[in-house]
Amino acid sequence: MTIQISAVIITFNEEKNIGRCLSSLQGIADEIIVIDSFSTDRTRDICMNTGVRFFEQPFTSYSDQKNFAASQANHPYVLSLDADEALSPELQRSILAVKKNWVADGYSMNRLTSYCGKWIKHAWYPDTKLRLWDTRKGKWDGNIVHETVVMKEGSTIKHLEGDLFHYSFYSLDHYILQQKKYAEMSAKALLAQGKHGSLGNVIMNPVLTFLKLYFLKQGFRDGYEGFLIAKMSSFTVFLKYAYLNEMQKQPKK
Repeated sequence: MTIQISAVIITFNEEKNIGRCLSSLQGIADEIIVIDSFSTDRTRDICMNTGVRFFEQPFTSYSDQKNFAASQANHPYVLSLDADEALSPELQRSILAVKKNWVADGYSMNRLTSYCGKWIKHAWYPDTKLRLWDTRKGKWDGNIVHETVVMKEGSTIKHLEGDLFHYSFYSLDHYILQQKKYAEMSAKALLAQGKHGSLGNVIMNPVLTFLKLYFLKQGFRDGYEGFLIAKMSSFTVFLKYAYLNEMQKQPKK
């Protein structure tokens, strides 16, 4: 029996990416749902011109937004993408095969990230994500930034062949701005969990992050971009714990 899949995407000012994402879902998804956080660019117009189901919803957290998106689906089998992602041809074929023979509760896939036009095949790979699942068996969970699909105990997960293309950063400036935002949001999440920063966190965690990405993950094989990713990621970790230390000093409201 062939099952039907609802593709869900959350957006905010994604006019540069959303068209590519929607195009990769044509012939794969039986419906496409976009949940937008009141974009001020052409995101809405692009979506409306492609016949998707378009909703506007104030943003509270990534997990809340993605769960709301899944709740709007007409089918229990949901494929969740970010606006800056797209299905590779091999992954498209894998999903079409799964639609004809659905045997697991969820399906994972590897995500291949493009940094300034170069595919990063080591430092950020395989970055496996669970993005296709039966919503009766799992849902999004997580804090401000680290959302993930959590499946019910006993659920079966299989892995799909093919990559989920991730068009992450278009310039160094874009990367720096996003990493600063991510560091601050991560610090707020740690604070909400009751975590405490220390001088040791600020000193050691960035070093460990660099060693992991550049040597353990073999980021050196990604050339200059691999070094830059490892260095900037370590600096992001430094910022995260520096922000956390500053937040801890602020008087509680």
